[in-house]
Amino acid sequence: MPVKPPRPRLPSLNALRAFEAAARLESFTKAAAEIGVTAGAVTQQIRQLEATLGFAVFRRLPQGVALTEAAREALPRLTRGFDMLGQAVQALREAQPHRPLAIAVLPCIAQLWLSPRLPALQAAFPDLQMSISAMEEPPDPQRDPYDLSLFYREGAPEGGRLQLDADAILPVCAMALASRLSAPSDLATQTLLHDAVWRSDWARWLAFAAPGSKVDSSRGPAFSLYSLALDACLSGSGVLMGRMSLVGAHLAAGRLVAPFPQAMPTQDRLTLATATAAGAHPRRAEIMDWLASSPGQI
Repeated sequence: MPVKPPRPRLPSLNALRAFEAAARLESFTKAAAEIGVTAGAVTQQIRQLEATLGFAVFRRLPQGVALTEAAREALPRLTRGFDMLGQAVQALREAQPHRPLAIAVLPCIAQLWLSPRLPALQAAFPDLQMSISAMEEPPDPQRDPYDLSLFYREGAPEGGRLQLDADAILPVCAMALASRLSAPSDLATQTLLHDAVWRSDWARWLAFAAPGSKVDSSRGPAFSLYSLALDACLSGSGVLMGRMSLVGAHLAAGRLVAPFPQAMPTQDRLTLATATAAGAHPRRAEIMDWLASSPGQI
């Protein structure tokens, strides 16, 4: 009678996942961040995979590692496999009735743009459950299960993206401080407040509004969170390079003023995007339209 041979034993799924992420991202550290483990754990999983296979999948070099040819050829199929697994698991999640609407958002936008709108959003959709995750980079629609994402993006909107109002940068400060500022050159005697990521905004604005200015655009403290820089500005500690999308409500309420009228348009636009390829939340389109038309309140 015919004997069916046993199926080959697969390596550990965790080891394969660590290898696929490290190979695709070309970094053990980035792979660890994506998977949610330490770089040492990724290294250990890859060593386990190599022991199971009986050969190396990475060549160890004096300054890092490089994929072997066999590993490079296998990588696209592994990536497709893990993407399909992720989509299958997402389909299971989406089958849950009344599942939360998942939103991924840049931290400063979450704090200063989305948060003030949440009470009105909850009033408009009282039965809606939401899950909001703050992250520094937009989610990968193939791997990250989010219904909507809200980030600054450059260029024209693509499919599934909606750009909100045009953004611009300009100096803002408390009313008491504004009385000391009649021209951009007066900024030379004031404390300039910076966001660590957008530290070049001051130099860009000065080149736009006051070319040839002697103001040192690098002077002043930098904050790791824009909200912290904004708090310092509201307290009168200095002049902040404001992003209209984040400080507009404070200007409208009179808590901040713009001492100079020159607003510099920016290429990066506040963009609302659909972040999952399939299985959209049934109310995603409604929420997207509501967010696009909602005024901010602080």
